[in-house]
Amino acid sequence: MRGFGPLLRKELLEQWRTRRLLVVAVVFVALGIGSPYLARYTAELIEALGGAPFEIEVPEPTVADAVTQFLRNLGQAGILTSVLLAMGSVATEKERGTAALLLSKPVSRGAYLGTKLVAIGVTLAVGLLLAAVGGYAYTTFLFEAPSAAGWMGMTALLFLSLLSYAALTFLGSTLTRSVVAAAAIGVGGMILLAIVASLPTIAPYLPADRKSVV
Repeated sequence: MRGFGPLLRKELLEQWRTRRLLVVAVVFVALGIGSPYLARYTAELIEALGGAPFEIEVPEPTVADAVTQFLRNLGQAGILTSVLLAMGSVATEKERGTAALLLSKPVSRGAYLGTKLVAIGVTLAVGLLLAAVGGYAYTTFLFEAPSAAGWMGMTALLFLSLLSYAALTFLGSTLTRSVVAAAAIGVGGMILLAIVASLPTIAPYLPADRKSVV
């Protein structure tokens, strides 16, 4: 693919200069660290509310609760982040005419599209990696050390899940000239996958299902 290297450097630099990489990293780290805290102190928060007319029995929190909370928080925020990162990646440049200007130079369409998707994947990967390190450290501190290999595998599967939603939205961004339409395609794909994931026979193979990761 002609021009892949220079275009990739351009896209990665743009991720940094527009603060997308920084924002994703900060949000993901906050969620990664906050997940084990939320799992550990949920029972105490409920007790601190007090004054309930009935008793609420909350089981003793475990490492599994921290893992579930991590997946839930990073999964939900990650899907939204994936859609936001990808929805204007191509549609905005087509609308402004930047895409036509770039493609008039000696670069291939494959390199143009591929570098954008790679840059989105790098941003998600960096954010998830930092969140995984923070989440693992605080889970170890508040509970006990989970399997490092298992935690890494869980993070890798979560990354693939988020990348699939980014790819769906990215497809919408290449097919339309509207950022809103691209986002609608991404959200529509998310809803469709969630519906299909209700089928138990194929749910474990879809990014919308996270029970198989826990």
